[in-house]
Amino acid sequence: MLPWLPENISTYGGDIDNLFYVIFWITTIVFVAVQATLIVFLVKYRYQPGRKATYTHGNNTLEIAWTIAPSLILVVLTLMSRATWDEIKAEIPPVDVSVRVMAKQYNWDFIYPGPDGKFDTDDDMTLENELNVPVDKVVKLELMSRDVIHSFFLPNLRFKQDTMPGRQIDGWFKATKTGEYEIPCAELCGFGHSGMLGYLKVHSPQDYDAWVAKRWAS
Repeated sequence: MLPWLPENISTYGGDIDNLFYVIFWITTIVFVAVQATLIVFLVKYRYQPGRKATYTHGNNTLEIAWTIAPSLILVVLTLMSRATWDEIKAEIPPVDVSVRVMAKQYNWDFIYPGPDGKFDTDDDMTLENELNVPVDKVVKLELMSRDVIHSFFLPNLRFKQDTMPGRQIDGWFKATKTGEYEIPCAELCGFGHSGMLGYLKVHSPQDYDAWVAKRWAS
Protein backbone atom coordinates (compact mmCIF):
# COMPACT_ATOMS: atom_id res chain seq x y z
CA MET A 1 0.00 0.00 0.00
CA LEU A 2 2.83 2.39 0.86
CA PRO A 3 5.74 1.77 -1.54
CA TRP A 4 8.36 3.50 0.61
CA LEU A 5 8.14 0.89 3.36
CA PRO A 6 10.91 -1.73 3.19
CA GLU A 7 9.98 -5.30 2.34
CA ASN A 8 8.47 -7.11 5.31
CA ILE A 9 10.08 -10.45 6.19
CA SER A 10 8.81 -10.72 9.78
CA THR A 11 6.02 -12.92 11.13
CA TYR A 12 4.57 -9.97 13.04
CA GLY A 13 5.48 -7.29 10.51
CA GLY A 14 2.06 -7.38 8.84
CA ASP A 15 0.30 -6.48 12.09
CA ILE A 16 2.67 -3.55 12.64
CA ASP A 17 2.17 -2.35 9.06
CA ASN A 18 -1.63 -2.50 9.43
CA LEU A 19 -1.45 -0.30 12.53
CA PHE A 20 0.88 2.05 10.70
CA TYR A 21 -1.57 2.34 7.78
CA VAL A 22 -4.47 3.15 10.13
CA ILE A 23 -2.48 5.85 11.94
CA PHE A 24 -1.10 7.20 8.65
CA TRP A 25 -4.53 7.65 7.05
CA ILE A 26 -6.06 9.15 10.20
CA THR A 27 -3.29 11.75 10.46
CA THR A 28 -3.41 12.40 6.70
CA ILE A 29 -7.16 13.06 6.74
CA VAL A 30 -6.82 15.33 9.79
CA PHE A 31 -3.91 17.20 8.19
CA VAL A 32 -5.82 17.81 4.95
CA ALA A 33 -8.94 18.92 6.85
CA VAL A 34 -6.97 21.34 9.03
CA GLN A 35 -5.09 22.85 6.07
CA ALA A 36 -8.32 23.20 4.05
CA THR A 37 -10.01 24.92 6.98
CA LEU A 38 -7.01 27.21 7.38
CA ILE A 39 -7.17 28.25 3.73
CA VAL A 40 -10.94 28.89 3.95
CA PHE A 41 -10.45 31.06 7.04
CA LEU A 42 -7.58 32.96 5.44
CA VAL A 43 -9.78 33.84 2.48
CA LYS A 44 -13.02 34.42 4.40
CA TYR A 45 -11.51 36.60 7.13
CA ARG A 46 -8.85 38.41 5.12
CA TYR A 47 -8.50 42.14 5.44
CA GLN A 48 -11.12 44.16 3.61
CA PRO A 49 -11.57 47.94 3.69
CA GLY A 50 -14.31 48.95 6.11
CA ARG A 51 -14.45 45.58 7.92
CA LYS A 52 -14.00 45.80 11.68
CA ALA A 53 -12.57 43.02 13.83
CA THR A 54 -15.00 41.57 16.33
CA TYR A 55 -14.37 39.46 19.41
CA THR A 56 -15.83 35.97 19.60
CA HIS A 57 -15.69 33.55 22.50
CA GLY A 58 -15.82 30.51 20.27
CA ASN A 59 -18.12 27.53 20.11
CA ASN A 60 -18.23 25.32 23.21
CA THR A 61 -19.77 22.41 21.30
CA LEU A 62 -16.97 22.39 18.74
CA GLU A 63 -14.30 22.68 21.43
CA ILE A 64 -15.74 19.71 23.31
CA ALA A 65 -16.04 17.71 20.06
CA TRP A 66 -12.44 18.21 18.95
CA THR A 67 -11.25 17.31 22.44
CA ILE A 68 -13.32 14.12 22.73
CA ALA A 69 -12.74 12.89 19.16
CA PRO A 70 -8.91 12.57 19.42
CA SER A 71 -9.28 10.96 22.83
CA LEU A 72 -11.63 8.30 21.42
CA ILE A 73 -9.28 7.71 18.47
CA LEU A 74 -6.36 7.16 20.85
CA VAL A 75 -8.41 4.73 22.95
CA VAL A 76 -9.38 2.75 19.83
CA LEU A 77 -5.76 2.67 18.62
CA THR A 78 -4.64 1.46 22.04
CA LEU A 79 -7.16 -1.38 21.98
CA MET A 80 -6.19 -2.28 18.41
CA SER A 81 -2.47 -2.38 19.20
CA ARG A 82 -2.68 -4.23 22.52
CA ALA A 83 -2.65 -7.73 21.01
CA THR A 84 0.29 -6.90 18.74
CA TRP A 85 2.21 -5.35 21.64
CA ASP A 86 1.63 -8.43 23.80
CA GLU A 87 2.74 -10.74 20.99
CA ILE A 88 6.00 -8.87 20.47
CA LYS A 89 6.87 -7.59 23.94
CA ALA A 90 5.03 -9.52 26.63
CA GLU A 91 6.35 -13.02 26.00
CA ILE A 92 9.07 -14.57 23.85
CA PRO A 93 8.06 -17.83 22.13
CA PRO A 94 10.26 -20.95 22.38
CA VAL A 95 13.73 -19.90 21.26
CA ASP A 96 15.73 -21.60 18.51
CA VAL A 97 18.76 -19.26 18.40
CA SER A 98 20.08 -16.79 20.98
CA VAL A 99 22.40 -13.91 20.11
CA ARG A 100 23.76 -11.17 22.35
CA VAL A 101 23.89 -7.76 20.69
CA MET A 102 26.48 -5.38 22.16
CA ALA A 103 26.30 -1.86 20.77
CA LYS A 104 29.31 0.44 20.94
CA GLN A 105 30.60 3.56 19.26
CA TYR A 106 30.42 2.81 16.35
CA ASN A 107 29.87 -0.90 15.71
CA TRP A 108 27.61 -3.83 16.50
CA ASP A 109 29.12 -6.85 18.20
CA PHE A 110 27.08 -10.04 17.79
CA ILE A 111 28.01 -12.67 20.34
CA TYR A 112 27.02 -16.31 19.84
CA PRO A 113 27.19 -18.93 22.58
CA GLY A 114 29.30 -21.92 21.64
CA PRO A 115 28.36 -25.60 21.66
CA ASP A 116 27.72 -25.40 25.42
CA GLY A 117 24.79 -23.03 24.72
CA LYS A 118 25.94 -20.54 27.37
CA PHE A 119 27.18 -16.97 27.11
CA ASP A 120 30.36 -15.72 28.79
CA THR A 121 32.26 -18.95 28.31
CA ASP A 122 35.43 -19.70 26.35
CA ASP A 123 33.64 -21.02 23.28
CA ASP A 124 31.66 -17.82 22.64
CA MET A 125 32.09 -16.30 19.19
CA THR A 126 31.91 -12.57 18.40
CA LEU A 127 31.22 -11.15 14.96
CA GLU A 128 31.43 -7.45 14.17
CA ASN A 129 28.54 -5.92 12.20
CA GLU A 130 27.30 -9.31 10.98
CA LEU A 131 24.23 -11.06 12.36
CA ASN A 132 23.62 -14.54 10.95
CA VAL A 133 20.32 -16.33 11.61
CA PRO A 134 18.28 -19.18 10.12
CA VAL A 135 15.02 -18.56 8.31
CA ASP A 136 11.71 -19.55 9.94
CA LYS A 137 13.31 -19.86 13.39
CA VAL A 138 12.70 -17.79 16.54
CA VAL A 139 15.77 -15.66 17.25
CA LYS A 140 16.14 -14.14 20.70
CA LEU A 141 18.29 -11.02 21.03
CA GLU A 142 19.89 -9.88 24.28
CA LEU A 143 20.42 -6.19 23.64
CA MET A 144 23.05 -4.20 25.55
CA SER A 145 25.23 -1.11 25.12
CA ARG A 146 28.83 -0.56 26.09
CA ASP A 147 28.81 3.24 26.17
CA VAL A 148 25.79 5.38 25.19
CA ILE A 149 22.19 4.78 24.06
CA HIS A 150 21.98 3.20 20.62
CA SER A 151 18.93 1.94 18.73
CA PHE A 152 19.04 -1.46 17.07
CA PHE A 153 16.87 -1.33 13.96
CA LEU A 154 15.91 -4.12 11.57
CA PRO A 155 13.61 -2.31 9.11
CA ASN A 156 12.68 -5.44 7.14
CA LEU A 157 11.72 -7.24 10.35
CA ARG A 158 9.88 -4.24 11.84
CA PHE A 159 12.11 -4.63 14.90
CA LYS A 160 13.44 -1.55 16.71
CA GLN A 161 14.74 -1.40 20.24
CA ASP A 162 17.01 0.99 22.13
CA THR A 163 20.10 -0.47 23.78
CA MET A 164 21.14 1.08 27.09
CA PRO A 165 24.31 0.91 29.19
CA GLY A 166 23.91 -1.25 32.29
CA ARG A 167 20.69 -2.88 31.14
CA GLN A 168 19.77 -5.97 29.13
CA ILE A 169 16.63 -5.74 26.98
CA ASP A 170 15.40 -8.91 25.32
CA GLY A 171 13.60 -9.07 22.00
CA TRP A 172 12.81 -11.60 19.30
CA PHE A 173 11.91 -12.07 15.66
CA LYS A 174 11.31 -14.80 13.11
CA ALA A 175 12.49 -14.06 9.57
CA THR A 176 10.44 -15.55 6.75
CA LYS A 177 12.81 -14.98 3.82
CA THR A 178 16.49 -15.56 3.19
CA GLY A 179 18.73 -12.71 2.09
CA GLU A 180 20.94 -9.90 3.32
CA TYR A 181 19.49 -6.79 5.00
CA GLU A 182 20.87 -3.62 6.58
CA ILE A 183 21.10 -2.96 10.33
CA PRO A 184 21.36 0.79 10.98
CA CYS A 185 21.61 2.60 14.30
CA ALA A 186 18.45 4.69 14.69
CA GLU A 187 19.67 6.76 17.65
CA LEU A 188 22.07 9.71 17.31
CA CYS A 189 24.95 8.19 19.28
CA GLY A 190 27.87 10.43 18.41
CA PHE A 191 30.10 11.65 15.60
CA GLY A 192 30.28 8.27 13.83
CA HIS A 193 26.56 7.51 14.06
CA SER A 194 25.94 7.60 10.31
CA GLY A 195 28.61 4.96 9.70
CA MET A 196 27.29 2.51 12.30
CA LEU A 197 25.96 -0.05 9.88
CA GLY A 198 25.70 -3.81 10.18
CA TYR A 199 24.16 -6.56 8.09
CA LEU A 200 21.61 -9.27 8.81
CA LYS A 201 22.15 -12.47 6.86
CA VAL A 202 19.18 -14.84 6.86
CA HIS A 203 20.22 -18.36 5.83
CA SER A 204 18.28 -21.44 4.89
CA PRO A 205 18.36 -24.05 7.71
CA GLN A 206 20.93 -26.14 5.83
CA ASP A 207 23.17 -23.16 5.09
CA TYR A 208 22.93 -21.96 8.68
CA ASP A 209 23.90 -25.38 10.02
CA ALA A 210 26.87 -25.43 7.65
CA TRP A 211 27.84 -21.89 8.74
CA VAL A 212 27.71 -22.92 12.43
CA ALA A 213 29.76 -26.06 11.78
CA LYS A 214 32.39 -24.08 9.89
CA ARG A 215 32.66 -21.34 12.50
CA TRP A 216 33.19 -23.63 15.47
CA ALA A 217 35.40 -26.02 13.54
CA SER A 218 37.94 -23.28 12.90
